[in-house]
Amino acid sequence: MTKQNNVVVTPEVKSCINTLISTVVLPSAATAPESMAVIGGFLGFSHNNFIKRLEGSNVNGWIDSMRAASPTRVKSSENYQEKCSWILFHPSALKVFDQILFNSKGKQIVFFLDYDGTLSPIVADPDKAFMTRKMRGTLKDVARNFPTAIVTGRCRDKVFNFVKLAELYYAASHGMDIMGPTKNQTTAKSKSDSNNKAVLFQPASQFLPMIDEVYKILLEKTKSVPGAMVENNKYCLSVHFRCVDEKSWAPLAEKVRLVLNEYPKLRLTQGRKVLEIRPTIKWDKGKALEFLLESLGYENSNDVFPIYIGDDRTDEDAFKVLSRRGQGVGILVSSVPKETDASYTLQDPSEVENFLRRLVEWKRLSSVNPTSAYRVVD
Repeated sequence: MTKQNNVVVTPEVKSCINTLISTVVLPSAATAPESMAVIGGFLGFSHNNFIKRLEGSNVNGWIDSMRAASPTRVKSSENYQEKCSWILFHPSALKVFDQILFNSKGKQIVFFLDYDGTLSPIVADPDKAFMTRKMRGTLKDVARNFPTAIVTGRCRDKVFNFVKLAELYYAASHGMDIMGPTKNQTTAKSKSDSNNKAVLFQPASQFLPMIDEVYKILLEKTKSVPGAMVENNKYCLSVHFRCVDEKSWAPLAEKVRLVLNEYPKLRLTQGRKVLEIRPTIKWDKGKALEFLLESLGYENSNDVFPIYIGDDRTDEDAFKVLSRRGQGVGILVSSVPKETDASYTLQDPSEVENFLRRLVEWKRLSSVNPTSAYRVVD
């Protein structure tokens, strides 16, 4: 398999490069190659010094990480230069749409989509994270043309109630609850449920009693923190702090940490203004992506082109899998620079909808006129 990581210099990137050139002070005798070396050094510094992930149970580390996940939008020359550098390495998927089509030539495109912040906007109340009607219509069209999976930290029932499309695969609870139609419905890992769907994999079932117990404890422990919300996602828990005053982040993180000290089989990770509590098993969104590709018959195939779109740190596990396989593309949904293994970016759910719609239109046109299949779709 050949890794597709070609960098396309779009007009937006050219503008950023010009800005960088204008901000670098060079000796008057500097040659053009030397000038580019200086710029390259600047870009390298910016590329390698994005927000660092903080691991471990140190509360101060978690607070720094929580702040890093919600950077202040301060407009400054330094921030603009950093964003220009970031765009150079992670161009817009809309700007390189024709290249993505070219790289997928002769292969089966398979979509993997996060929900919150990707298909729906991030909102204060996670129970009100509804997709727009336009997004649902586009998603339905995508599923008609490509195998499509929702890969989310939400519990399966909740995300299904948001999406309301039975033709999709659902990998809920960070991939620990996978459901969807498969080519081989007789696999030993599968069993039917009341919705006549196949439950493909639930690797954390033994943790359900423990997770329910911790959920009840956290409800009690966090009720004194205004704005904190604990969500039971069946195979994992989410402690939302989007509506919590920043001064209360440390006490909240400490409460969660103290509870988990008594449960070594659970681990704490972080997403966008949310603390995630999951079993310590080696399973994540990347593993879910691989499992679904295997279920579709593409485990060791060169004829598949996975496209994973997500906005959260938990999606990085899937981006890493695609990078390791040298297949498909990872697309990060973000309007600010972030450390990522994704190849491309989109700004927000509206750009995600635009990208998906263009793929649907390309598929429609290619079925009518195959000779135009890999031309740019405006």
